[in-house]
Amino acid sequence: MLYIIGLGLGDEKDITLRGLEAIKKCSKVYMEAYTSLLSFGITSDGLSKLEKVYGKSIIVSDREMVEEKADDMLLEALVSGVAFLVVGDPFGATTHSDLVVRAKKLGVDVKVVHNASVMNAIGVCGLQLYRYGETISIPFFTETWKPDSFYEKIKRNRKLGLHTLCLLDIKVKEPSLESLCRGKKVYEPPRFMTINTAIEQLLEVVQNHPDSAYNKDTTCVGLARVGCEDQMIAAGSMEQLLTLDFGPPLHCLVIVGDTHPIEEEMLQFYTINSS
Repeated sequence: MLYIIGLGLGDEKDITLRGLEAIKKCSKVYMEAYTSLLSFGITSDGLSKLEKVYGKSIIVSDREMVEEKADDMLLEALVSGVAFLVVGDPFGATTHSDLVVRAKKLGVDVKVVHNASVMNAIGVCGLQLYRYGETISIPFFTETWKPDSFYEKIKRNRKLGLHTLCLLDIKVKEPSLESLCRGKKVYEPPRFMTINTAIEQLLEVVQNHPDSAYNKDTTCVGLARVGCEDQMIAAGSMEQLLTLDFGPPLHCLVIVGDTHPIEEEMLQFYTINSS
């Protein structure tokens, strides 16, 4: 049996009772650590907190392991209970859907234990969930690679008056381009995109589009560490948000569409004082 278990957004205490019961049944416990992270990252201290609460040793699984060597884990699940832990909700990333497909093709039984994810916790800022359009991902730009396919999605959302949730890039255990060219992987330090970087890139992209779906005066909401005790939420123009320090990761950004009076009342609690 393969249990895919959502851990929620904050720390080791956010797991559900159903999820904890499932872990205790398993002979092996893996934790996915590249699409999102809990508040303490993947430090040894953070992992020991998880292991203490869950009562099991945890094997950290990077992108390479999940996407290239998952069959080993799935074969184990054919003969014993295996837990695969995911920050947020199990279906918050396409990789996890792919894992379910591969498991079912091998004849592995799969049970899913849901939890909170940024896709619903984003409602904390006051913008109604049913008023969101397509979610986008913003990757780190490089000197030679600046993809902007997300622009058309933002444009469509704004044309319909819908809010746009922007998920910001994280880089965990990513091999450097130079090391790949040399044929020996050397991993770069972890990087987490800030709201500030995301806005800078958004404003850079819009300069290449004369239709300008947004600009520096467009209202946005910046959110950091959603679901944690020290979460931060601030609403204002892109230009205003650029001046703020949102602190440690993870960050996300909402480009605000048309608003309902109740949404406007809620946003007032987080609006930056322009004086």
